Amino acid sequence: MEAATEQAKQAAPPPRLRETYEQELKPALIQRFGYSTPMAVPTLEKITLNMGVGEAKQNTQMLEAAIEQLATIAGQHPSTRRAKKSVASFKVREGMPVGIAVTLRRARMWEFLDRLTSIAVPRIRDFRGLNARSFDGRGNYSMGIREQIIFPEIEYDSIDEVRGLDVTITTTAKTDEEAFALLDGLGMPFAQEGRPGQEDAEAEAEEERRHEEARQRAEAEAAALEQLKEENPEAYAKPEKPEEGEEEEGGEDGAKAEGGDDSKDSEETSKEES
Repeated sequence: MEAATEQAKQAAPPPRLRETYEQELKPALIQRFGYSTPMAVPTLEKITLNMGVGEAKQNTQMLEAAIEQLATIAGQHPSTRRAKKSVASFKVREGMPVGIAVTLRRARMWEFLDRLTSIAVPRIRDFRGLNARSFDGRGNYSMGIREQIIFPEIEYDSIDEVRGLDVTITTTAKTDEEAFALLDGLGMPFAQEGRPGQEDAEAEAEEERRHEEARQRAEAEAAALEQLKEENPEAYAKPEKPEEGEEEEGGEDGAKAEGGDDSKDSEETSKEES
């Protein structure tokens, strides 16, 4: 029995997406970001799936159905998340099941991401690309799925209720730009708007455009001023300044005249007193 299990493990082919990462994406990331060692290249760490089952507090069958569906999607049995404290307004008591979660690592993680990007996501209704702003600033990406029926493993006729789930992809990248390059290279269909690194380029382009507009405005104003000077040169002609010698002579004559007037006034005042 053990020998058969070992043979089955050896016969299982490696995940296709992991081979793509090792052979194609990893060298491209090293060339783009200039990593000094291959161990510094960002990679996938884990993928976490969460599904809320708030209705399970009234119906146990719904919890069992949700567990079965999430296990079918992930290929791994999920764990039940229970309330940590009672909330009367939500009719929740401590210990009640409020959600289920499963964490995928290694081969199952790569296989799930491959199915998600190549099969499930293109089946989303009115799909226009994944939101590229959903990175958390530390290289992790989260996305919400409204309907579990986008996964082909789920039979539409057998489900009791349409449920949504959250998918969180945890990477070893230190920045959102590196995580985006990793997931984009793995085939995640991101929208064009809001991509990490694109906002800085847009801001620089906007600043350059404002500088160019200001330069063109200054050139137009200078050209208009030169044209006005040519049409009416007298209005823009500078007044001639008197020479320094003329200013000094005028100043001395004025001082003498003022001195003469003062002497006359003093003589008239002395005559009146006498």
